[in-house]
Amino acid sequence: MRVAAIIAAGGRGLRAGGGVPKQLRSIGGRTLLELALAPFDRSARVGEIVVVLPPALAADPPVGLQAVETPLRVVVGGRRRQDSVAAGLDAVGDAASLVLVHDAARPFCSRALIGRVIDAAAEAGAAVPAVQATDTVKQSADAGGHAVVAATLPRERIHLAQTPQGFRADVLRAAVALGRGGVDATDEALLAERAGYTVRLVEGDPENVKITTPADLDRAAGRAARSAAAPAAAVRLGIGYDLHRTVAGRPLILGGVHVPHDRGLDGHSDADAVCHALIDAILGGAAAGDVGQHFSNRDPRWKGASSIDLLERAVAIVRERGYAVGNADIVVIAERPPIGPHAAAMRERLAAALEVAVDAVSVKAKTGEGVDAVGRGEAIAVHAAATLVR
Repeated sequence: MRVAAIIAAGGRGLRAGGGVPKQLRSIGGRTLLELALAPFDRSARVGEIVVVLPPALAADPPVGLQAVETPLRVVVGGRRRQDSVAAGLDAVGDAASLVLVHDAARPFCSRALIGRVIDAAAEAGAAVPAVQATDTVKQSADAGGHAVVAATLPRERIHLAQTPQGFRADVLRAAVALGRGGVDATDEALLAERAGYTVRLVEGDPENVKITTPADLDRAAGRAARSAAAPAAAVRLGIGYDLHRTVAGRPLILGGVHVPHDRGLDGHSDADAVCHALIDAILGGAAAGDVGQHFSNRDPRWKGASSIDLLERAVAIVRERGYAVGNADIVVIAERPPIGPHAAAMRERLAAALEVAVDAVSVKAKTGEGVDAVGRGEAIAVHAAATLVR
């Protein structure tokens, strides 16, 4: 599956102040556009990027785009956001089967969020990350020139949409065609809805804020300054271990990859021992507990859960403590099936969840040499080590 990303930066963005287009405003020494591009450029799952800019910027692209390693095109945007996205889609290569659309005004998107959107869009056709409302939500009405409460909405059904939004290429083309036919929409997900497609909600990220006003810029600059001022710390190391019994009737999931075998691993979630060992290594490096503390096998929320999703949550936990994963080294001990043929796919899945390059993840395979339960094929064990950096 080839994934393309459209970065919508075609507006003037003057509400943010400063007399320059918002996408060129600087936060911590980098422009909003550079920050918005960075996680897509670093993601091993994104194969091409299209940046949509106003005419003047497209004619003389910002120098920061020269540092992007992923194949990149720059195109001229339109009057409305949906016009700019349509121009970006026209520039996407024919080989792309899935397209992400991201606002350049969101500079704090994570690769974990990108991965969740890709997975959901590939399965459902269209996906939108969203954060569930936590405040009580009131719908207003006008009464004599004053706003009054017309209704109190159930907040558990209210979600605040973010980007990147993901679509199968055919779904996005149908949505864009509807927009070109005269339908106005605030985002491509709304166009997809109106084109008759179901749009899946994906867990968003509260840190993935949109910069609109000068106050937003000030808060984002403060966040960057706090991060830069944080004292440098030595690299921290965490280690993890997990073992699961093999049982008939369950799929074998290791490192987020389905490994064909006549037996799977027994467990409360999908029992991915690779992810579980790696979660313990990451959490251990930050002194942030362990997999059982955060994802207890007594909690019904994690029944049948994807352990890749749990791994992404663990990355978010250590990120809140100011750490990012540096690299990971995993040893899978299994008598059967052979792990080697699946190691490359595991590395890609794990790298996306860890928000690191694929060459920062190692997966090695060993056997139990016929010794104990692992050697008899009755269990699979995993050892993992991970470094954390500020």
